[in-house]
Amino acid sequence: MNVPLLDLKLQYAAIRDDIREAIDAVLSSQQFILGTEVSALERELAGYCDVAHAIGVSSGTDALLVALMALGVRAGDEVVTTPFSFFATAGVIHRLGAVPVFVDIEPDSFNIDAAAASAACGPRTRAIMPVHLFGRCADMQGLRAVAATHGIPIVEDAAQAIGARVPEGMAGGLGEIGCFSFFPTKNLGAFGDAGLVTTRDEALARCVEILRVHGMDPKYHHQMVGGNFRIDAIQAAVLRVKLKHLDAWTAARRRNAERYRALLGDAGVDAIVQTPADVPGHVYNQFVIRAPRRDALRAQLHAAGIGTEVYYPVPLHLQTCFAGLGHGPGDFPAAETAALEVLALPIYPELTEDQQAMVVRAIASFYGARRGPGVKS
Repeated sequence: MNVPLLDLKLQYAAIRDDIREAIDAVLSSQQFILGTEVSALERELAGYCDVAHAIGVSSGTDALLVALMALGVRAGDEVVTTPFSFFATAGVIHRLGAVPVFVDIEPDSFNIDAAAASAACGPRTRAIMPVHLFGRCADMQGLRAVAATHGIPIVEDAAQAIGARVPEGMAGGLGEIGCFSFFPTKNLGAFGDAGLVTTRDEALARCVEILRVHGMDPKYHHQMVGGNFRIDAIQAAVLRVKLKHLDAWTAARRRNAERYRALLGDAGVDAIVQTPADVPGHVYNQFVIRAPRRDALRAQLHAAGIGTEVYYPVPLHLQTCFAGLGHGPGDFPAAETAALEVLALPIYPELTEDQQAMVVRAIASFYGARRGPGVKS
């Protein structure tokens, strides 16, 4: 039995008829760019994320880019963010000629440290961009206090966190602008690239709507220089079908996370590997453990037919393209340690108990741990 990191074929098989019907409706309409399907998706996602405005865009990366553009971030500005994230987080800042100002992460959550973010804010800081990494919200209470003190907006990189929540509210509605990715591997995934920008601010929403069509308003009259950041109607149709299942899929991910913790405990491995904390509102886009001798463990799991991934092996401040920022090893030790230890295990909703037991047996075998009653022989 193999255990892939993700099996989208199982998800598709369960909703295939509804997906095909939705795509066929778009094909019959021959309306592929924006239009009624996109508008309907935006209304539904605004309601789901508990925000006033949701604007569909072409990808999660473009969501981040257009959000910063709408806030007026430009060359020479600074944006405080994390070095432990997917490249797009810092890449979009650099593309605007602004400077990503990295600060270290909290070792337990992998999210940006609010106190470090506060210390990094200066006269050129135009925004704070936290990442709700792996489906767990960052410390938004602390970050909102920092933003209020310094008078700067928060841009939430919520690419991995649709449906995540904290007492202050839902991901995407906790700052001035929220940015989501619908890359196929996300909890809510399209059939290609797609993204979303969310906000409670009507003026920002209107600005994003104009920027996504080359700054055009009305047609062929350009108020600003934007880009082609439009979401396709076919992707919107697919996402509308999947959105109806998202809460059930999230509940299944949470059950799988609970089962991993129980199985790893029964196997005596919980004293060796560190599992993610059971935080309310965590949606588990990934189930990421900290593992001693991570690369050797990953190789053994691969040999056993178990899929894993390392998110992320090189922190952003040590990437070659950011060498000009002057950072070196040791500058952000929590992020650098995480990069050496993290390993994502399969967590997708259709994962079975037997498959999870197989994963845990392989981990226990690698570390020579005992086999507990919760792990089947």
